[in-house]
Parts: sequence; structure tokens; C-alpha cells
Amino acid sequence: MGKAQKDQEFSKPGKPDSAESGNGGTRRRGQILEDAILEGAWQELSEVGYNQLTMEGVAARAKTNKAVIYRRYSTKAKLVVAALHKFIIPLIPKEVPDTGNLRDDVFTFLQGFAKPLQLLGVETIHGLLADHIGKELITSLPMIRRREPESELMKRMRTILKNAEKRGEVKLEKIKPRIILLPMDLFRYEMVITQEPITEETLTEIVDDIFMPLVRR
Repeated sequence: MGKAQKDQEFSKPGKPDSAESGNGGTRRRGQILEDAILEGAWQELSEVGYNQLTMEGVAARAKTNKAVIYRRYSTKAKLVVAALHKFIIPLIPKEVPDTGNLRDDVFTFLQGFAKPLQLLGVETIHGLLADHIGKELITSLPMIRRREPESELMKRMRTILKNAEKRGEVKLEKIKPRIILLPMDLFRYEMVITQEPITEETLTEIVDDIFMPLVRR
């Protein structure tokens, strides 16, 4: 078997390997190697964007080779989603805002999703959707997850509204589930359909011009 044929076979995706040799002959395994790959992917994504990101570029930053990456992630999109889980999802606040009034609670709630997205960028979101992993992306990122009756987003919005009800601002029993999730539905629309960054002006319009009049009527 010639050298070219061996190299070609080595570059094919396969099962995850347990270790690889980094610079200086050191062998990295498990989470250490995984972290290096995801760090390389995040650096590449941040500097060149999703469309220009390559497995070769990630491999160079991670000080490994692209065959090692392909054994873990068969596509660029799956690699990027894994990097988002490591670097973006932890930035989304887990606490429910309690500012003392409903308007600011909902605005702060949406803002908690918008700020991490500014790091992610519209190009990355649309690139992932275009690469046919929309279902995986929606499952991975709570800010664009589809409406579910008992979703985490619904639970958080209900908590915000329950706090507002205690303050006498609204009557929760009169607010339909579709309206409860309307701020996130509009947020999702702005992110996926308009292809424009979500600004504070956009959040203000969603909260002040659309949501608040509906829950206070």
C-alpha cells in the first residue's frame, strides 16, 4: 500500500481514539484532548466566522490533526454545536429575574439570552441551520427551542408572571400559554428569520409595545 493511500485512509472519520500526540510528543487523552479541540473551534469561530471555519484551522489551533477531530465530529456543524455547549450555554443566566416589576423582569430575561447570542453571531446561527442540523441546534440552544407546555422557558416565564401577580400587576389565570411564550417566540423569529442582530431596541419593542399591553389588558 502506497503512502498516499495510507494517508487517505487515515483521514477518514472513524471511532473516537483514546489519545493523540500533541507538540513535543506529549499524549493527550479524554477531556484534555476534547477541551483543546473545542477551544480551538471556539477561537476559529470567533476570529474567522462560521463560513470560513475549517477543520484544518481548528486542528492547527488545537495542535492536533483533522483526523482526530473527524473521529469525534463528523461535520463542522456538529463541532460548532459542541463548542457552543461549552462556551455559550453557560453564559445564559439560570436565575429567574426579580427586579420588582414585570416589565423589567421580562426585559432582563430576554436580555440574558441576547447577550450570549451577540458572541455567537447571526452568521453562525444561519450557517448551522443551512447545514441541515436545525433539529439538533433547536434541541441544543434553549433560546430557540420550540414551544413546549412544560418547557424550561415556560416555567421561567410563569415564575416571572407569578411574581408579578403577587405584586398585583397581572392575573395569571387570564393569560393564555401562547401569550406567556410570546416574548420568546418573537425573540426566536428575530434571530432565525430576520437575520439581524437582536438589539436592546428590538427587546424594548417586544416587551413594551407587544407583550405588556397583552398581559395588562
